[in-house]
Amino acid sequence: MAKEELLTMEGYIEEILPDGRFAVLLDNEHKIIAYTAGKMRKFRIRSVVGDRVHVEMTPYDLSKGRIVFRERTPGQAGGPPRRRSGFKR
Repeated sequence: MAKEELLTMEGYIEEILPDGRFAVLLDNEHKIIAYTAGKMRKFRIRSVVGDRVHVEMTPYDLSKGRIVFRERTPGQAGGPPRRRSGFKR
């Protein structure tokens, strides 16, 4: 395994922790601490408890990871937030 290779696992968010971190329960029943990736933070992709996520982990520390993708759940709004039309100051 090369040094740059990352493990990608799937799971769901179990708890929201301070400082932008999440407790994620992986599909193999392991609980890890994960933070959101830079692109998710840049585009303000919000994650809530119960969301299915993809987590990248390094083989050197399997207790921490980075959330790189949040799967869409049925019933969520599909587009960007609506802007107020006709707003006057």
